[in-house]
Amino acid sequence: MPPFPPYGTPPGGPVPMGPPPSAAPPKPVQSRSATKMVSPGSMKNCIGRFTYIWMSNGQEFWFFPIQIWRNSVSGFRWDRRFGWSYAGISLNRIDMFTCS
Repeated sequence: MPPFPPYGTPPGGPVPMGPPPSAAPPKPVQSRSATKMVSPGSMKNCIGRFTYIWMSNGQEFWFFPIQIWRNSVSGFRWDRRFGWSYAGISLNRIDMFTCS
């Protein structure tokens, strides 16, 4: 077996079959004393599920995670104009997330 998937195939899994939900979920309330750290274990139940991510820089978007590593997550990011595109995100850049 080759070390990399065939050209055009993202590692870890297929592209989601359709668009995510049309409405963004409400951002969960976070207490001031809460630790702002996203760990690989906290995202493991979101693998293969539509996940809404709020980034530390204020961006927010739908994501479909397919692989999680110690410091990052990879999957597909939704863009209304272009659809799903493969992307990787550093876990320390994620403020909050929720998966459906």
